[in-house]
Amino acid sequence: MITTPADPADEHVVFRQYLDAVGLQGLASAEAAGLHTSEWYALSLISLEGSLTSGELASRTGLTTGATTRLIDRLERAGYARRAADPKDRRRVIVEPVPGALERAEEVVGPARRHIAEVLARYTPEQRALLFDYFRHAAPAFRAATEEIRKAATTQRTRTSRAKSDQ
Repeated sequence: MITTPADPADEHVVFRQYLDAVGLQGLASAEAAGLHTSEWYALSLISLEGSLTSGELASRTGLTTGATTRLIDRLERAGYARRAADPKDRRRVIVEPVPGALERAEEVVGPARRHIAEVLARYTPEQRALLFDYFRHAAPAFRAATEEIRKAATTQRTRTSRAKSDQ
């Protein structure tokens, strides 16, 4: 049986609790893998794409190129990724998962996958199709929101910096 909050304010609370739980699970997964959250996210990107250039990784994570270099160094030290020459352009570096690394990461998220599978089992195939349609559309919406937040934060930091220098 599907229950829905009667009050839109309750819907907001339920959605916030959901987002917080997803975020907390991501933090716990990163910690269990011995990684920082940005490294965990980068590993997810690399595993989904198969490989990324360091520039693509910087762009997708929102990190500077210098911070991305350090992130890749940490992923290499932890045994999750390695640098390789791009076969199409040897000046570029691609970052790819180390064999077995994705399996190690999958072990970390095993409990989440198991619990979510139990939740999804409550729904009919049609309802699951609706849920996955939401996920398919929500992910790009959250990425767009992330970009807006980053741009606003950068603008605010610039304003604050200018205001301090004017004093």
